[in-house]
Amino acid sequence: MRKSKWSLLLTLTLVLSMFLAACSGGGGNNADGDKDSKDGKDSGNKDVPQVLNILESAEIPTMDSVMGTDAVAFQVMAETMEGLYRLGENMEPVEGMAESHEVSDDEKTYTFKLRDAQWSNGTPVTADDFVYSWRKAVNPDTGSQYNFILGDVKNANAIMAGEMDPEELGVEAVDEKTLKVELEQPVPYFISLTTFATFLPQNEEYVEEQGDKYALEDENLIYNGPFTLTDWKHEEGWVLKKNPDYWDAESVKLEQINVKVVKETATGVNLYETGKIDRVGLSSEYVNKYKDHEDYKTFEEPVMFYLKMNQEREALANVDIRKAIQMAVNKEDLVNVILNNGSLAANYFVPKGFVSHPESGEDFRELNGDLVSNDVEKAQEHWEKGLEALGKEELTLEVLGGDSEVAKKMDEYLKNQLETNLPGLTIKLKGVPFQQRLELDDAMDYDLQNAGWGPDYADAMTFIDMWVTDGGHNKTGFSNEKYDKLVKDAKTTLTSDPAKRFEAMLEAEKILIEEEAVLAPLYQRARAQLWKPYVKNVYQNSFGPDYSYKWAYIEK
Repeated sequence: MRKSKWSLLLTLTLVLSMFLAACSGGGGNNADGDKDSKDGKDSGNKDVPQVLNILESAEIPTMDSVMGTDAVAFQVMAETMEGLYRLGENMEPVEGMAESHEVSDDEKTYTFKLRDAQWSNGTPVTADDFVYSWRKAVNPDTGSQYNFILGDVKNANAIMAGEMDPEELGVEAVDEKTLKVELEQPVPYFISLTTFATFLPQNEEYVEEQGDKYALEDENLIYNGPFTLTDWKHEEGWVLKKNPDYWDAESVKLEQINVKVVKETATGVNLYETGKIDRVGLSSEYVNKYKDHEDYKTFEEPVMFYLKMNQEREALANVDIRKAIQMAVNKEDLVNVILNNGSLAANYFVPKGFVSHPESGEDFRELNGDLVSNDVEKAQEHWEKGLEALGKEELTLEVLGGDSEVAKKMDEYLKNQLETNLPGLTIKLKGVPFQQRLELDDAMDYDLQNAGWGPDYADAMTFIDMWVTDGGHNKTGFSNEKYDKLVKDAKTTLTSDPAKRFEAMLEAEKILIEEEAVLAPLYQRARAQLWKPYVKNVYQNSFGPDYSYKWAYIEK
């Protein structure tokens, strides 16, 4: 066996309560801009309280790692739990529960050596904890929406389809500290995949003991990460406290992270100005006010936002209606006026500056270009054609969105654009809390949905494979045999030909946006924030959890 090389990749999803699923972040440098600081060792003034105060705009939907689908949950899991590896500086995977790993010559078998580590109740972390959790995730009876991310593990897809038993998953506890994983085919980014929340371990004895109460409250959880979750007050906030039993506790400088749920930007800015929090996101009007402030920072991200269209609704099953909606919104005004934070108007789904062709080095976006445009005249042509096919002169559609201040402003803008540019259309708005958004999406109880997606790993597939027939995150009713075949080929027969694999994903994106109009792309996100300058060594990620706090510290 040979030692494997590091690969740079993994995970994601989203922050405002208007956003659904996976991850987000910046360029991987410290969010405080302190690029000279490394891992935080021997850093931080011991006389200064090592307490970080931050905000979230939504409640934690779940703390069960196999059931998580969103960035709020993934962020808390990343700080309180640890898998085989975790994301470090510049999004490089660094050792977590695994001390090391080896890869077979055919690159299909990984053997992980686990370190001596323990759960917060004193129970050792063992290879069986990974076997139990991964089998639980792929078991169709569990109902995990993110089980597909384990699809590269041997037999995982057959198990998820109900064709094999979970015990046949290609994962084995050779002994207490040795975990063997067999893959269906070589996966060059597999080590980075193991940093994702669905790959986290769970202790079977503890989970079974908790029964239906597992992960519902902080007292129904055990932790093996840098922090433990305490004082979880639903819809209000929670506290992360340094875990003294964490194997690398010496590297953790923060003693506590206080998180408060706040949905209004004005409230957050007031808390920042009065020194009660150390970071705040800015909406449009506050960007103008603070853009010259010394604490002001912006972060561009490979995170996409779009309108999902439910094709199980009669009107939205019509491709002309979908194309009309795609073309009817002025996205330049959306990003320049409504958001005003550096976000980019998007006429695509795979983001700019994310991945490049393996041979030519050209960006995915340079090769595929814009796949749709804001064109009111063409939008109205499609609209009239669609209405004629439906035998209707007018339609009423509902937009499902979030309940945060920014989400409400955006949805009002979309309502105005769609009603103004598509005669006979009436838009109703439904803004709900994040958890309810997830439930309504899962039940496909919506017409149009203001949704978002951040990458789970650094490959275009993280944006492409979510739209396969009956995919866990599809939830649109979209099904296309050619699209499914392109995705399947890119995951199997084309893995040995990176250029052709890349080109298959280019073609799939064209089907998704240009031909089938499954989504109406809106923008590629950037974030404008204020950061207290004394906060050091917070790493911001382009995929996976938005931030890494393990090495952070306060320096006043």
